[in-house]
Amino acid sequence: MKLYKWLLFLLALVIISACKKSTDDPEPTPTPPVTEQSNSLDEKAVIAYSPAFPTDDKEVTLIFNADKGNAGLKSFGGDVYIWTGVITDKSTGATDWKYGKSPKFGEADPNAKLTRLSENKYQIKLTPRTFYNVPVGEKILKLAMLFKNSDGSISGRNIDASDIYLPINPSGNLGIRFIDPEFNPFYNPEIASPLKTIGESVKMTAVASAAGKITISVNGTEVKSAENVSTLTTDVALTKSGQNEIKAVISSGGKSAEQKFAITVKGQVEVAALPSGANPDGVTYLNGGTSAIFTLFAPGKQNVFVTGDFTDWKLDVKGFMKKTPDGKRWWVQVDGLTAGEKYGYQFMVDGSLKIADPYSELTLDPYNDKDIPIGVFPSLKAYPSGKTTGIVSVAQSNVPAYVWKNTTFTRPEKSKLVIYELHMRDFLSSHSYSTLRDTLNYFSSLGVNAIELMPVNEFENNSSWGYNPSFYFSPDKYYGTKNMLKEVIDECHKRGIAVILDMVLNHSFGQSPMVQLYFDTKAGKPTIESPWFNQVATHPFNVGYDFNHESADTKYFTKNVMKFWMEEYKVDGFRFDLSKGFTQKNSGTDDSHSNVTAWSAYDASRTAIWKDYNNYIKSIDPNFYVILEHLGVDQEEKELANEGIILWNNMNHQYNQNSMGYYNDNADLSRANYISHGFSQPNLVTYMESHDEERLMFKNKSYGASNGTYNVKNIATGLKRQEAAASFLFTVPGPNMLWQFGELGYDISIGENGRTGEKPILWNYYSDPNRKALRNVFAKLIKLKTKTDALQNATYTSAVNNTAVKYLIIQSATTKMVVIANFDVVEQQANVTFPAAGTWYEYVGSGSGTINLPTTTYNTVLQPGEYHVYTSTVINL
Repeated sequence: MKLYKWLLFLLALVIISACKKSTDDPEPTPTPPVTEQSNSLDEKAVIAYSPAFPTDDKEVTLIFNADKGNAGLKSFGGDVYIWTGVITDKSTGATDWKYGKSPKFGEADPNAKLTRLSENKYQIKLTPRTFYNVPVGEKILKLAMLFKNSDGSISGRNIDASDIYLPINPSGNLGIRFIDPEFNPFYNPEIASPLKTIGESVKMTAVASAAGKITISVNGTEVKSAENVSTLTTDVALTKSGQNEIKAVISSGGKSAEQKFAITVKGQVEVAALPSGANPDGVTYLNGGTSAIFTLFAPGKQNVFVTGDFTDWKLDVKGFMKKTPDGKRWWVQVDGLTAGEKYGYQFMVDGSLKIADPYSELTLDPYNDKDIPIGVFPSLKAYPSGKTTGIVSVAQSNVPAYVWKNTTFTRPEKSKLVIYELHMRDFLSSHSYSTLRDTLNYFSSLGVNAIELMPVNEFENNSSWGYNPSFYFSPDKYYGTKNMLKEVIDECHKRGIAVILDMVLNHSFGQSPMVQLYFDTKAGKPTIESPWFNQVATHPFNVGYDFNHESADTKYFTKNVMKFWMEEYKVDGFRFDLSKGFTQKNSGTDDSHSNVTAWSAYDASRTAIWKDYNNYIKSIDPNFYVILEHLGVDQEEKELANEGIILWNNMNHQYNQNSMGYYNDNADLSRANYISHGFSQPNLVTYMESHDEERLMFKNKSYGASNGTYNVKNIATGLKRQEAAASFLFTVPGPNMLWQFGELGYDISIGENGRTGEKPILWNYYSDPNRKALRNVFAKLIKLKTKTDALQNATYTSAVNNTAVKYLIIQSATTKMVVIANFDVVEQQANVTFPAAGTWYEYVGSGSGTINLPTTTYNTVLQPGEYHVYTSTVINL
């Protein structure tokens, strides 16, 4: 019995000891769980997501932070959609999205609509393989995305405006990534390259999809490792200048995965003058093209690298740029190039901003270039997909110069100028310069002696009117190569046709590196430090970002653009878009345009700006055409006209009122004549249509007046009335302009497919007898101005106010002329005193032919729409 009690006592001691040990000794540290909430950057990154390592077969929650990244949708009030696809093992690169949602602009997919969580936070949940309907067996590598409003006009992207990519971890596979330093979700995170300084300490945090051994190394040397963890953090002191590779490796269960990125450590910025002979902007080639000096104007920046094919797109110390003593320019000489080879390059500014060269003559676009047919732009250099993001510049030494064939072209006199305004995209289905070259005989037969091309320098997207410019020295690739454009100009000169370029220097758009260099992403506007742009536009019609033309830097840039196109492309004139916007006299930016009157009022500063630009142009070429879309008050326009500048004269409404039959309602044509503006010379280009106005024939067929069986809405009737209107256009003194296909009665509304959207190209109009008849009348009237002196230095007597019967009496040294028309829809009595009795010859008109007047009195009944152009001598053209 005593032994039994003793054994029980010993057992109790063992139990107590065990219990005490379990209380005093710590348990082994548990494996930290991998977060399933987000990427831990919910308040910092443009997207947050959960789980931390998404797979293709499980639901993924995406959070879009609209105030992050480029902040394009910050505080946006409408619906937001994810415009998305996937990168699979069958994709060819970053732009080859598969199985897209909302793949076309203007076609938002309702299934891709996000749920608003707060003012700038949106959410969508999706299971990748089912959401995108990716076939079994095709491996999903990344989700590709950006965020847009319903029509695609506003977008949320990475901070550098690139697309957003989220890697997909194959189900059951091991994964690892860095959450510190912060990264934008680029296509290839290995190219992300934060810029640091020598001795700076950087926090590194790697997270893995499962517990295991994590090792972080710098340039191949381990700096920290830990077993049985899913998160590892360390601080790294950077002591090596140039490129540093940071790598994290996870090993678990016999598997491993790694993630790496690069950090560039910069040295001290060297201050040095730009070498003698180097261009102050753009690229200068040396040593037979085997060396190049790259230059960037960027005052106030701390450091700049040039990167590109010659650095394998890394921030290499050989691309670390020097600063000029005035602190405004950055430059570096890169050696070891191959002469004649095409090199892609960009500038990295202050370690975070990648931009192309503002002085690029050729750029590569990862989004739009793939839609340019090979026949339009042959042998375009491939975009360096996976190595960088954003627009890339191309440098090439020893490019063979274009050999001009026509070097003795004499421009038409301003007073005889008839300009054909055209838009490449909506004039030719191929939208190519080579097709335009083959179409030039059409202009010759029509008689026009100038063509005006809507903007052809690089603009955002491919399909555009071009008034959203980004690169001012680079022809837009959607229309062809620079030599193809030169060939068009050369062939125009061979035919006696001048070429005028539409120049957009009132504003620029966000793709412009000049905008990006000094831009407040959160505020959505340029910073006050910008050398070129106003923070807030000074006038109500501004689009994009408003140039400050009182800035010396803007004037310098603007004059460089002008000189370049004048000398490099031998163009004959510029039509300056929105020239009234070249003002710093703030007239407000009310969206209702209620301040247009104040904006249009006389502005001495703006007038001085234009006189300066005009004088600069004339110092290069005294006979160059300078045409302004000014549409200001007579006082200002008269002062500019006295400088030899030509002013646009929009008479669309008045001519259209007459052609529709509403002759007594704001239908006075007297302002078609430069004399009514107070000008001393005919420096006024009058037009019935430009790209900006509703088409006359559309309004004729839609709203034309009628009386009984006579109906302007009838196409044949409306076209005849266009003939009558044209007879009062091309016979006024001074230059004229017509909009493409106006000579064929183009009757598709300007609003078709959106104001600036693509319009049908209707060359088949030419086979319609009524439309061809209109074209032939246009041709005869145009040639009267361009091929004769019948309208030169003429005196005019007119009755063209709000009356049904309108007439012009024109007397020149070579002939006398009477233009008369009845713009009513009922017959009207005409009583006109001709300059002389005798025989008068119908040049064009409703078909009465020759008339004989025994006296100077012309007294007859004109039928509705009837018109005549009579001349005192026979003119055969």
